[in-house]
Amino acid sequence: MKNICLLGSTGYIGVNSLKVIKGSPHRYRIVALGAGKNIDLLLSQIQEFKPRFAAVINPDLAKKLKIRLNSRTNTEILYGTEGYIEIATLSDVDITIAAMTGSSGLLPTFSAVTVGKDVALANKEILVVAGSLLMKESKKGGGKIFPIDSEHSAIQQSIQGHRREDLKRIILTGSGGPFKDFSLERLSKVTPEEALKHPKWRMGRKISIDSATMLNKGVEAIEAKWLFNVEMDQIEILLHPQSIIHSMVEYMDGSIIAQLARPDMRIPISYALSYPRHLRGELPSLDLSDIGKLSFEKPDKNKFRCLDLSLAAGKIGESMPAVLNGANEVAVNAFLEGKISFLEIPQLIEETMERHETFPLNSIDQAIEADQWAQSRAKEILERIVGN
Repeated sequence: MKNICLLGSTGYIGVNSLKVIKGSPHRYRIVALGAGKNIDLLLSQIQEFKPRFAAVINPDLAKKLKIRLNSRTNTEILYGTEGYIEIATLSDVDITIAAMTGSSGLLPTFSAVTVGKDVALANKEILVVAGSLLMKESKKGGGKIFPIDSEHSAIQQSIQGHRREDLKRIILTGSGGPFKDFSLERLSKVTPEEALKHPKWRMGRKISIDSATMLNKGVEAIEAKWLFNVEMDQIEILLHPQSIIHSMVEYMDGSIIAQLARPDMRIPISYALSYPRHLRGELPSLDLSDIGKLSFEKPDKNKFRCLDLSLAAGKIGESMPAVLNGANEVAVNAFLEGKISFLEIPQLIEETMERHETFPLNSIDQAIEADQWAQSRAKEILERIVGN
């Protein structure tokens, strides 16, 4: 029986994690839930899973949640970053699922790793903003990091049983998002509603936009660099519209090992929780004859400049990936709010990166500082863009 803290319980990954956990009540037990503002869904989760602790984003929501629970459960309600950190580092937690989006998940996830917890990682920001620090703390504390991203889960499965020095390169695959075949002219006119309609995956709002800009593929390359101890030049990105091969690993002799599965997040979530076992799930077997063909193509970096910017940030390293993350957060929010166009997202990110002087990251505070600097600078640039 594994005791689990789930950070981001009301988001897409969180909801699917609870489906996996509910399907194996003899293996997993929820002891703590962390959510943001969706207390309606959190309330129903508390009533179903009966955790000892739950945390929300601020004291006002914590008060409302307590009133609505009305002593029907023994769940203790916490709030804010301190609350998230407390539940992520509980002494009896065996594994923390880090599924909070944005920078709010940085400190709770880092704290869990620091005290030696195993972490099932879906929060991209922590490895982008502070990858070197996180991996260093993981080695020091003894806790393991299991990726939940389908791409990184595929890589982890493809390297099982192989000597790491035999690895030649990683091939990250991606669907290409909703705009893979759009022209630049058409991209200039896309709406947030169009960008949120991913052809293969149902995801949260921010990650859906990151997929549409293809920034997420460069970010995943940065994650892979840290998770699997490779150089950025050892990572290639291929578009694979069918989303059946989730990533591949090539070895020195030319052999390529791939992981294939239906595009369903319950598969990588289950593997992260049960590693190194593959437990029985509810999904039907993959029928390749029904799919017919698998195709691949290189991404068009001229159309999707966010991909190049994120790969460049990964190569520069130090504080630059944190700056990429902070600027992107501002740009995505501005696009969703209708303040800028789709093609102005990379413009805002690039200008922010150009104004940054990189520095080494020696602490999590420095990583957060770089991220916050980028958000502040990006907002200044945004005001100018909107003003024009």
